[in-house]
Amino acid sequence: MAPDPNNPLLGQVARLDTQTAIERLEEQEPAAAAKVLSALPPARANRIFSAMSEESRERILEAAPAGTDWMDSLRYTEGTVGRLLEDPPAVFRSGTSVATAIDVLRETIRQRMVTYLFVVDPANRLIGVAAFRELLYAERSQTLDQVMLRSPFFLLPDMTLVQAMREVVTRHYPVYPVCEADGTLVGQVRGQTLFEQQAFEISAQAGAMVGVEKEERLATPLMRSFKFRHPWLQINLLTVFISAAVVGMFQDTIDKIVVLAMFLPVLGGQSGNLGCQSLAVVLRGMTLGELRGMKVAQLVGKETLLGLMHGLVTGVLAGVAMYIVAGRHPENGSPIYLAFITMMAMALSCAVAGFSGTTIPLLLRKLGADPATASSIFLTTITDVVSMGTFLALVTWLIL
Repeated sequence: MAPDPNNPLLGQVARLDTQTAIERLEEQEPAAAAKVLSALPPARANRIFSAMSEESRERILEAAPAGTDWMDSLRYTEGTVGRLLEDPPAVFRSGTSVATAIDVLRETIRQRMVTYLFVVDPANRLIGVAAFRELLYAERSQTLDQVMLRSPFFLLPDMTLVQAMREVVTRHYPVYPVCEADGTLVGQVRGQTLFEQQAFEISAQAGAMVGVEKEERLATPLMRSFKFRHPWLQINLLTVFISAAVVGMFQDTIDKIVVLAMFLPVLGGQSGNLGCQSLAVVLRGMTLGELRGMKVAQLVGKETLLGLMHGLVTGVLAGVAMYIVAGRHPENGSPIYLAFITMMAMALSCAVAGFSGTTIPLLLRKLGADPATASSIFLTTITDVVSMGTFLALVTWLIL
C-alpha cells in the first residue's frame, strides 16, 4: 500500500498536535488511518499510534500491511534511533553480481528512492555498502563485493537521538544503515529524518521553559491550546503572588522611600535575564551530552561566580543611577547608602540567579522530569523574590 503524499488528511495530521491528530484519524476507516501513518515519518507515526486507545490500535494493526516501517520500530524505546527505522529498499547477499542487482533495482526505483545498496552475509550481518551510482561505472560481471565499501559506519538502534547526532555530525550521509551490536542489519534511517527529529526536540525546548507543551503546533485547535497552556499560567500566577507578597512585606519601606519602586523591576529584570543565560547554557550542555564526566559542583560554582561578577559590574552602574536619582530627592535618604545597597543587592541577586539557573534543570533531571519543563517560571520566581526581597531588606535594615 503506497502512501499518497497528496492526501489532504496527511497534511492535516502532519501539522496537528498528537491528540488532535488521533481524533482526525479515528474518524477514518482503519485502512485509511494506517495509510496516513505509513506516510508520516516513523517517529511521528509511532508517537501518534502509541497514544491511541487500545481498541483503535488493534483496528489499525489489522488493516496495516505487514512490514510497515513504523510498526516494526515500535519495539524500540521512544527517543532512540530504532523509532526512526525504515525498511532498506536494496539489500543483497554477498556474491551478488552487479547485473543481478541492476535488474532487481529496475522495479524498486519506480517505487522508492535508492541511495545505497547494503551487502550482507548469510546471517544478515552488514559487510559492505555500495552507492547506487557506482553501478553505472561497474562491469556487469563484477560482484557487489568488488565495488562496495567494506566495514561501513552504522548506527545502533538503541542509540538516543543525541548520541546519533554526535556520531553523524561530521559525516553528513543521506542514509545510515542501522545494525545491532553484532552487525545484524535491522533497517536504515535517513539523515534528514534524524536532523528533523532533533530540530523538533530543540524547537520544543524554548516553549517548554515557559510551560508550552511539546505537542502544541500552530494548527492545534483553540481550546486544546488553551488546555495545554493554562495550567502553567495558573502556576505562574501563584509564583507572581509570592513575589508580590515579598514586596508587600516591605510596603512601609517603599512608602517612606518612594524611589525604591523605580529600581525594583531593574533588579528583577537583570537577575532574571542572567539566570536564563545560565539556564540556556546548562540545557544546551544536557542536549549535547557535555555534562558527562563534569563535576556538578564545579559547574554550579562557575555559574554562581559568573553571576556575581556580572552583578558587581551592573550593580555599579545601577548604583550610580540610584545615586543620581536619589540625589535629586533628598527626602528619600542618603544617596550614598542607597547606591551601595543597590550595588550589593544586584551582585547578590545575580549570584543567586546563576546558581538557580544551573541547579533547577539539574534538579528536575534528577527527579526524572524534563529539565526544560517550565524551568523559566521557577527561575523567575526565585530571582524576583531574592532580588526584590534583598534590596528592600537591606534598605530597611541599614537606613530605616
